[in-house]
Amino acid sequence: MKNLALLLSLSIALPALAERIPLPPNAPKSYQAECASCHMAYPPALLSAGDWKRVMERLDQHYGTDASLGIPQKQEISAFLERNAGNVWKPGISAQPARISQTPYFIRKHGEIPAKFWRDPRIKSAANCEACHRGASKGVFSEHDIAIPELRGD
Repeated sequence: MKNLALLLSLSIALPALAERIPLPPNAPKSYQAECASCHMAYPPALLSAGDWKRVMERLDQHYGTDASLGIPQKQEISAFLERNAGNVWKPGISAQPARISQTPYFIRKHGEIPAKFWRDPRIKSAANCEACHRGASKGVFSEHDIAIPELRGD
């Protein structure tokens, strides 16, 4: 009976947990200062350690921008990302270069969204989590709190 109760509580809690992927509290100030100056500070769990390593190795060609960092910042941010990389959700290897929007996890969660929305001026790209997920900067990606009315799972 105890196992059944545990199983039932997990089945209720897991969907809510899957919508929460917070930024670890040990995020260095350099991560916020450098990375979040151009886009949201993505939770490291969204990519594997290998993917983060590839992102950090190619900062001079960071999706069309030169996002090069000084050696101390690069080492600090790289260590943080790899230490906190996805291992609970195991999103797997994404594209080359690594893209959160091409991980199996992202595709599973967003596969039903029509391509026209990614080009919508309110969204602009699949990498702009905050355009749809109001709580994205806090690691909350609930489909019931979507900013774009046409995309809500109501």
